[in-house]
Amino acid sequence: MHRLSKRSVSSLLSLRGSTAAARSASYSPALTVDRAEHKDATPGRFYSAGSSGGRAPPCWSPRRFPAGFGLRCESTAAASDSGSAASEKYEYQAEVSRLMDLIVNSLYSNKEVFLRELISNASDALDKLRFLSVTQPELLKDAAVDFDIRIQADKDNGIITITDTGIGMTRQELVDCLGTIAQSGTAKFLKALKDSKDSGSDSNLIGQFGVGFYSAFLVSEKVEVSTKSPKSDKQYVWEGEANSSSYSIREETDPEKLIPRGTRLTLYLKNDEKGFAHPERIQKLVKNYSQFVSFPIYTWQEKGHTKEVEVDEDPAEAKKDGEETGEKKKKTKKVIEKYWDWDLTNETQPIWLRNPKEVSTEEYNEFYRNTFNEYLDPLASSHFTTEGEVEFRSILYVPAVTPMGKDDIANPKTKNIRLYVKRVFISDDFDGELFPRYLSFVKGVVDSNDLPLNVSREILQESRIVRIMKKRLVRKAFDMILGISLSENREDYEKFWENYGKYLKLGCIEDRENHKRIAPLLRFFSSQSEDVMISLDEYVDNMKQDQKHIYYVAADSVTSARNAPFLEKLLEKDLEVLFLVDPIDEVAIQNLKSFKEKDFVDISKEDLDIGEKDEEKEKVLKQEFGQTCEWIKKRLGDKVASVQISNRLSSSPCVLVSGKFGWSANMERLMKAQTVGDTASLDFMRGRRVFEINPDHPIIRNLNDAFQNSPNDEDALRAIDLLYDTALVSSGFTPENPAELGGKIYEMMGVALSGKWSAATQYDPTGHQHTSTGPFQTPGTVEVAEVVEPGEAGGQK
Repeated sequence: MHRLSKRSVSSLLSLRGSTAAARSASYSPALTVDRAEHKDATPGRFYSAGSSGGRAPPCWSPRRFPAGFGLRCESTAAASDSGSAASEKYEYQAEVSRLMDLIVNSLYSNKEVFLRELISNASDALDKLRFLSVTQPELLKDAAVDFDIRIQADKDNGIITITDTGIGMTRQELVDCLGTIAQSGTAKFLKALKDSKDSGSDSNLIGQFGVGFYSAFLVSEKVEVSTKSPKSDKQYVWEGEANSSSYSIREETDPEKLIPRGTRLTLYLKNDEKGFAHPERIQKLVKNYSQFVSFPIYTWQEKGHTKEVEVDEDPAEAKKDGEETGEKKKKTKKVIEKYWDWDLTNETQPIWLRNPKEVSTEEYNEFYRNTFNEYLDPLASSHFTTEGEVEFRSILYVPAVTPMGKDDIANPKTKNIRLYVKRVFISDDFDGELFPRYLSFVKGVVDSNDLPLNVSREILQESRIVRIMKKRLVRKAFDMILGISLSENREDYEKFWENYGKYLKLGCIEDRENHKRIAPLLRFFSSQSEDVMISLDEYVDNMKQDQKHIYYVAADSVTSARNAPFLEKLLEKDLEVLFLVDPIDEVAIQNLKSFKEKDFVDISKEDLDIGEKDEEKEKVLKQEFGQTCEWIKKRLGDKVASVQISNRLSSSPCVLVSGKFGWSANMERLMKAQTVGDTASLDFMRGRRVFEINPDHPIIRNLNDAFQNSPNDEDALRAIDLLYDTALVSSGFTPENPAELGGKIYEMMGVALSGKWSAATQYDPTGHQHTSTGPFQTPGTVEVAEVVEPGEAGGQK
């Protein structure tokens, strides 16, 4: 069994792996046990089954511990007179084969990251050589060797070879770096730089945990590391196998396998992982994870070029062609000749590391298309560097269109933000850590040198740094969108709003902290702009001098909103009203509450304030129609909460408005359409409705006369019912019994139209028949019409 150094085990325990790793690690080491339950309690120490140990004391059952563990208890002398037991300190021990299994199978959830980890190690080796060669030029004695990384895949035998021309390793460095788990050579190198006068000279080194190399065993059953350091004249080979607790080191003696400098990793893949040995897949993984590594990465690829070759032809045809043309020409055809050669895979450069002033718009657009596989240029881009407590570089883009025309705004995992750490791709699978859901359409790259990642580099851990980064990214995204809205070309923002308007409205609901940034970006139709959307800033600029509120009405279309009875008085006063025609609009505005100290007011709800009031006139109307309102309320019963005199109507006789804190007619319609709607909450929220009447309308005045003269007249009471049902429809509500409403309308039509166009037949004393011509009859024609009596017309309701 191999023992780990105290420093190595401490580093390992500080890593955040999976739950299984933590649970198993609690059993694997030899633990120091210090119990003082009895006066003569003795400390115990656990060893693996391979260790020599004595019997377990009776009070400690070996069945508590996993198989493969023995137990040895050592007694210590009790302290003299104090009664306290002396204690001894021990170092943790680890079962290496079990530890390796945990590292390989628990730290990484995605097997394909093995190539990213190994390329990162190769990049670090090249960086170290470049840095050390400044003060030690003899390390570059073989100047003909370029700084690069080459990857060759043998799909027939399932072998992948990764070669770099970096610093390489000596025999002792192989033992220290590959033989000691969780000891990072890069981290050790950076610490040495920090302690020296040359600290801060290089920040491109990637490794920090010391376990990235072992990710090779995710897909390999055997790994061979052949390395040559410029500090040594000999080349050494390290060999290790999966599920083994030992490794071997030997000197390379085969002349054909000698390399001038650097390291060559040979991975012998497992049978079920040989798909990784396809050259096309290797190239794809390199482009995904290591596209922006600062050294060139070459992959061994099959290529082809076109060439012309002679072909044999039929002698008879050749003779015939020769006679026609007078000369004989040889027939050729074009064929593709295939060959294998090195192909530069990481051609795209990380433009976010350059000065924004030096990058052209064409370069930004080309980078966007290549990185996100887009064919259209973005609407806008933002390139910035953040310094201070959190340092990172980023380029953000607003795509021209949403994917497939429309995207699911409820899905935060869009893979639109690619996170890099020191130019190495980490992940694009985030659940709101870097951008809120309503900004999930923004695409871009974020590159930082010191993000809090877990060991596998797959999870961005929650921390204060991440929250600060998210806040700054959101701020930059809003600045970019604001730039589009302020563009001289109005069509640019119209195009943006058509694609992403719903996202910003969702932001009104989910992000209260950024209301001030979202509100200026919103666009709506209005009563004074039915064809072109306006901003809230434009609305406020057009407000009347004494106007205190921003008025709006929600409907399913601009036509419905324009014809709603709630607008009548406001239009007379030339007060602009916003039309909220998108289902999410009303909820968004209700969450926004106000804009520039102007409250949003729904004109379809009770207690509408539209400015100046004539208290004397209101008092007179209340005296005249007060009892009529009570009479109407008594007839309607629980259908309405109250009947009031309206201040919002001019041409309509009545309107049905919602309670101040209940749902509007539009919201009630939307909630009914929900597949999982709660009927209990629906009944509660729609409970309060106010019936408002227009005292200047002839129908209301006739009803007032009916109340004064004959309050129990059936025709008057039926007129109230019909008036309520009509107001229900015109106000945007859905009648509970449409058939009953139809019957009432037919009845009233029958009364109104009875005998209007029928021919009245008259007889004179002489017995001759005379007819009067109706409005649609021509002289000389006689029409036989049936006279519909009122009682018959209203027979079916």
